[in-house]
Amino acid sequence: MARILGIDYGQKRIGLAHTDESQLIASPLETVSSDEIFNYLSNYFDKEDVESVVVGEPKTLDNKPAFISQKIKLFTKKLNKLFKKPIYMIDERFTSKIALKTIVSLNIKKMKRREKKIIDKISAAIILQSYLERKNNNI
Repeated sequence: MARILGIDYGQKRIGLAHTDESQLIASPLETVSSDEIFNYLSNYFDKEDVESVVVGEPKTLDNKPAFISQKIKLFTKKLNKLFKKPIYMIDERFTSKIALKTIVSLNIKKMKRREKKIIDKISAAIILQSYLERKNNNI
């Protein structure tokens, strides 16, 4: 099987995660500058067989689109146009908080913990793992 790529979109940084080839486990991959994301993805898709992409969809507590939702729509539109991969959106509420708690529970040093790059790629892994669990429960 091919991998699935997970994306936690941010205006400055984008967290990435990917599955193993069996699509069972999501792992943090990288955090890339928003300016460099399409070059990075082009190289990644050239090297890896990727079936689809899962993008976190931010929502407010009352289930309405968050302020960044329009930028994510533009991003996913360009992503689809360039790479022709199926794109699935999944609710990403609280993933950054869960990622921070995960980092704290792993006893990662405070200096390392402050790096938002770590939070972004762990958030992407949480988004992707959530998608995998939903997908596998529907089979």
